[in-house]
Amino acid sequence: MVLQNSKTVGSGSKMICPDFLEFQDNLKKMRLLDDKIVYALNTSIPTESFQKKVDATAACNDLYLQIHKGHEEREKVIKSCIVKTAEIVKDLRVMREEKPDDWEVNRNLKAEQKKLRMLQTELSVEEVIREKTTKLFNEKCRSYFKPTNL
Repeated sequence: MVLQNSKTVGSGSKMICPDFLEFQDNLKKMRLLDDKIVYALNTSIPTESFQKKVDATAACNDLYLQIHKGHEEREKVIKSCIVKTAEIVKDLRVMREEKPDDWEVNRNLKAEQKKLRMLQTELSVEEVIREKTTKLFNEKCRSYFKPTNL
C-alpha cells in the first residue's frame, strides 16, 4: 500500500507565500508521505511469506515516483516563495531609501526580511527531510529497485 495525499497542495493549487503560517501548514500537508515513510515502506514491501503475492519492484518504483514528485514540488514551491519575498524586500529597500523616516516601510522591511530568512530555513529543512526519506527508502527497497537518479 502506498500513501496518497488526499489534498494536492503545491504547483497544482495556489501556494500562499505572504502568510508564512499558512505556507508552513501547506508544506506540512505536502510532507505527509515523508512523515509516514516507514509506514509506506512497511506496507509496500512484502514479508518473505508474501513475496510471491506482491510485486516489490513495482511497489518500490511507485513509491519512489511519489517521493521524488513530492520533493520536486516542495522545493519548487519554497524557492518560488523565496524569490517572491526577495523581490518584496528589494522593493521595500528602495522605498526605505526614498523615505528613510517612514516607520511603516521600515517595519514592513524587517518583517519581510524575517520571512525571507524563515523561508530559507525551510529550504534547509527540506534538504534534511529529503536525505532522511532517501536513506530509509534505500534501506528497504535496495534489493528490489534502484532508481537511476538517487
